[in-house]
Amino acid sequence: MRTLALLISTTLFAPLISHAAAPTVNGTTINLQANLTPITTAANPAAIAKLPNGLKLAHPGEFTVGIAADGAAPLMVFADDNKTLVGSEPDIARLVASALGLKLRIVPTSWEDWPLGVTSGKYDAAISNVTVTKARKEKFDFATYRKDLLGFYVPTHSSITTISRAADVAGKRIIVGSGTNQEAILLAWNQENIKAGLPALTPIYMTSSAAQTLALQSGRADAWFGPNVNGAWQATQTGRTHLVGNVDGGWPQAAHIAVTLKKGNDLAPAVAAAIDGAIKDGSYQRVLNRWGEGIEAIPASEVNPAGLGD
Repeated sequence: MRTLALLISTTLFAPLISHAAAPTVNGTTINLQANLTPITTAANPAAIAKLPNGLKLAHPGEFTVGIAADGAAPLMVFADDNKTLVGSEPDIARLVASALGLKLRIVPTSWEDWPLGVTSGKYDAAISNVTVTKARKEKFDFATYRKDLLGFYVPTHSSITTISRAADVAGKRIIVGSGTNQEAILLAWNQENIKAGLPALTPIYMTSSAAQTLALQSGRADAWFGPNVNGAWQATQTGRTHLVGNVDGGWPQAAHIAVTLKKGNDLAPAVAAAIDGAIKDGSYQRVLNRWGEGIEAIPASEVNPAGLGD
């Protein structure tokens, strides 16, 4: 399995900012035009003091962050120019950069490119909904900034009312991203069901949101399983799906999303301190709240915590 490998993907379409009706994600109405206004935090002397001596940044005086442009709203959204990335991930990057007294440089990338980009020094960090795992900690350092929460979404006409445990997916056809943490959970649940004599589930691998929507609405798939904020956004945009259950991304343990940094360059403690300062002054919660991610807030950033597979 590629469960603990470097590849993980979100598969919902990342729409352009438009003047359509404002979506409501996890109870928060998102005003996309208002969210273009940057949220920053003051330079944090304690965080700056933790910057390692002799640190070589990709661009002097700048914090260069690779953000996967093939991700999904509200993590990232293309602005009207179809080039500028906005969303919760760029906002977190801005908080870290401003706290460290650096200018932010965002580099749109692909999910497949960020690992090499970080290890080669092309980016100082990747902020792309990366979950901390045991395998990834062998190659990268991490500073957490959000809980990893997954969601099961079904068509609004579905008779399925809840999915929260292995037995609930027995015999079901579930859309899931290949190589993702959610796939690992589904496959583990499937093995549990098979041992219990329950019907096997059928994973359905798709990368197109249009194909996913068609599969759900036509009855060729029973549910979609992926990052909760993405599912919530898609549900509000289409009105065709709704949430029937949440699962921790590191099931059976909690998991966390983290700023991903080059292994051994000692930048992670400074980034964690920058995030802690933003949590303390409220700018961190403002960022998560305005993108409907407030339910995934953490009380403090951790460096290289226990992750999936530990």
